[in-house]
Amino acid sequence: MAGGTLGGGDDDGDIISDINVTPLVDVVLVLLIILMVTATAIVSKTIPMELPSAATADATENTPTTLGISIDAEGALFLDRDPVTEDQLRARVRSAREASEDVRAIIAAAGTIQHAKVVQIIDLLRQERVTKFAINVRPSELERD
Repeated sequence: MAGGTLGGGDDDGDIISDINVTPLVDVVLVLLIILMVTATAIVSKTIPMELPSAATADATENTPTTLGISIDAEGALFLDRDPVTEDQLRARVRSAREASEDVRAIIAAAGTIQHAKVVQIIDLLRQERVTKFAINVRPSELERD
């Protein structure tokens, strides 16, 4: 009889006391596949394609330099996670600008920091001819209509 008891007996009243791990394995494999697919989609924000190769291609020439500027709740400045003063920030932005024409900055400031401090950093960047910058924010949890 198909689907009978493990003991091979014909008793219909026997209880199968063994744990069937097949459904558990199926669920775990499905969750693993979902995790792999979503992780790939999160990491890769570009359209995958096969790019042609060229002997004269220079990848670093077209890649812009991006500076990560952070201001914590006490007003301390950080450039790429390194604590800096305003003068050090200005010097490092200037040296980055001299090394590459296309310099960009991402500014992340604590929500409690005064607006004037952020404007001061934006002004510093503009004085050093860095005009492409973004302000890093956390997406709001409120739905917009």
